[in-house]
Amino acid sequence: MIRTIVIGSCVSVQGVFVRALGDGRIAVRDGEKTFVGRPVATAARAG
Repeated sequence: MIRTIVIGSCVSVQGVFVRALGDGRIAVRDGEKTFVGRPVATAARAG
């Protein structure tokens, strides 16, 4: 599943979900690198 995270105040990364951490952050993989940050809220689906 593709997830988007925020790193710092204005940098976001999109990648494949790796794992959820105990403090609310998640890890995503973008190619060979793994990034950790706060997940971006998903939009509500219409209909």
